[in-house]
Parts: sequence; structure tokens; C-alpha cells
Amino acid sequence: MHPAPSIIAFSTFSGLGLGLLFWLGVDNTPPTGWVGFAFFGIAYVLAVGGLVSSTFHLGRPERALKAFTQWQTSWLSREAWCAVVALVTMGLYAFFLVFFGRQLPILGWFGAFFCLMTVYTTSMIYAQLKTVPRWNTALTSWLFLSLSIAGGALLSGRVTIALILLLLAGGMQFLWWKLGDKRFADSGTDMKTATGLGSIGDVRAFEPPHTGTNYLLDEMVYTVGRRHAEKLRLIAFVLMLVLPVILLLLPFPHVFGVLALVSHVAGVLVSRWLFFAEAEHVVGLYYGLR
Repeated sequence: MHPAPSIIAFSTFSGLGLGLLFWLGVDNTPPTGWVGFAFFGIAYVLAVGGLVSSTFHLGRPERALKAFTQWQTSWLSREAWCAVVALVTMGLYAFFLVFFGRQLPILGWFGAFFCLMTVYTTSMIYAQLKTVPRWNTALTSWLFLSLSIAGGALLSGRVTIALILLLLAGGMQFLWWKLGDKRFADSGTDMKTATGLGSIGDVRAFEPPHTGTNYLLDEMVYTVGRRHAEKLRLIAFVLMLVLPVILLLLPFPHVFGVLALVSHVAGVLVSRWLFFAEAEHVVGLYYGLR
């Protein structure tokens, strides 16, 4: 799949912001006053900014509001509704907390739940696609959720929890890569099943369907070299897990925590680029590119 910058930014920063809102919602002693205002402000800039950036990938961004009408069948629509509920609820929670110093735990937990539901529905936009075997697994949702919660813990300054969650997220990422490499072959999809001609013998592409490019080739048949992918995986893993863990274990973790956060976000951006670049859409079989 084509790794569009807007979608990479959306899935990375919105997940980070929603992860921070989750921890603010379940915190027994959340920050108040100007400190609370700063934390909630950062969370909303990341979450809302990420969600808004996704509209740049739409052919007709002005029609984005129509996504709310298909909630019964569309995970994109469910994501939109969950995001609105999460942001409005956490906004009310923050309002009473910041300006009146009053904590309303029910609002916090309710908003935190829908923050996770927003991340989950985002992941299901991809995990539901049987046409992309690498994505079509429950591990996709676990990967999105683990990175969101771990990043939120890191951003909120929960050093000990962040260390544990970073290790879990790193393990989930490694497992997702390892099993994902086999999913296209294990799906049993090939030129024979794609064309329905397998019963009469071996099938191969005689020539491309057309001489020029088209939407399918531009958006769904992106290829990245195996050697380059392995290097990028190593870079992503070191940046998102190894380096942040080392930095958090050093003295003055709050000082090195900023560097750990920057490293983690950079690593997630690289891994999210690979998430799309390595996704093999079965339509590529028609063009002899799978």
C-alpha cells in the first residue's frame, strides 16, 4: 500500500494523543491548574491534529462529515463517532479539573474507555481487510493499542509503567512483523485463485492489463525491497524501544525522558511507514507484482 504521509501522521500522533488522554482519565491524582492545562493541551493537539491530518488523504475532504452516517457498517464511521465521544467527554473532564480543581472520575474513566475505542476502531479499518493478509489479524489491533498506551505513559511521565509497556509494545511489533511475513503465502491467494483459472493449469500474467498507471497501482501496489525493509525494521525497533528504554534507565529519567519520547515517536513513524509500505494487496496479482 502507498505510505501516504497524512495517514502515517494521523495514525501515529492521534494514537499518542489518545494514549495520553487515557492516562489522564484514569489517573487518581491528575494534574490540575496550569499543569493540567498543559497536559490536556498537548494531548488535544496531538489527537485532534492527527485526526485532522487524515482528511488530507481524502479525494473530497469537504465530504468528511458524511463518514458519520455509516456507523452500522463502516469502521471509519465508528472511529469518527468514538473520537467525538472521547474528545467531548475528556474536554468536560479537563474543564472541571483545570478551572475548578474538581475531579469527576466517571467522566475520566468513560472518556478513557472511548480513547481506547477510538484507537481500536482505527486499527480495525485495516485489520478488517481480507484483501491485505498482513493486516487481517487481531495482532493489528493489539499493536495499535499497545503503542498508544505505551506512548501515552511515556508522554505523561510514568517512567516505570512506560518501561514495562514499551517492552510489551516492542514484543508485539516484533511478533506482528514475524507472523505478517507469512500471512500472504498462508492465505492461499495466488494468480490461480485471483483469476479463477487454477482448475485448468498454471496461470501467469501474459502482459499488464494496460500500459499506463492507475489508482490501483498508485495506492495499492507499493513495493519496498526486502533488504531495505529489514534495515528500516531495525531502525524502527532501536528508536521506538531500545533507545527509549536505555534513556529511561539512566539517572535523571525526567531529563532523558524527553529524548526517549522523541526517539520513540521517530521509531513509531518509521514502523508505521513500513506498516503501509509492506502491506501486500491481492490486487497486485493481476499486475504480476506479487
